[in-house]
Order: sequence, then C-alpha cells, then structure tokens
Amino acid sequence: MAEPNPLPPSAPSSADHAALVRIRPERNEWRFYRMEIWPGLFGEALLARQWGRIGTEGRVRLDAYPDEGAARNALAALARAKLRRGYRASCGV
Repeated sequence: MAEPNPLPPSAPSSADHAALVRIRPERNEWRFYRMEIWPGLFGEALLARQWGRIGTEGRVRLDAYPDEGAARNALAALARAKLRRGYRASCGV
C-alpha cells in the first residue's frame, strides 16, 4: 500500500501554497512541483517543497525562514521561476 504524499494536492496558487505541473508528452516529461508554508516549532516558517515525476512520491525539501513573510516571498520567487521554465498551475496532481 502506498504511503500518503507528504504534501497534499493544493489549489493552483495563493499566498501560502502552489501546485504546478509541466507536461510535455513529446519529451516523455510529466513533472509536478508543490510548495506550501508550514508553521515551525520555534516561531519560524517552513517552506515545504515537493517535486518529481507525476505518479511518484518525488523528493521533499524543507527550508526554514525567520517569519511567514520571508517564506511567502521565497514561495512567490520560486513559483515565478517555475512558470518561466514552462510549469503551469494545477488543481492537483
């Protein structure tokens, strides 16, 4: 039995989460990228990122930021970079 994904599918984008996909069948490319802001244990904000091939668990990375504003700025910058690289908003992967 497969384990649940660490990051649940989320709405296309908002201030605290984003779900993106890049699907190019001609290149056999089926990728997802999810980001979400979580509260940390010591008052910091965590930017949780999960990425990989659609249908797999992918990889997960947590980056700590001093506050939620800094984490939101990082999420927005990463989302812009992914959109420039061909990713599109997704309702869930």
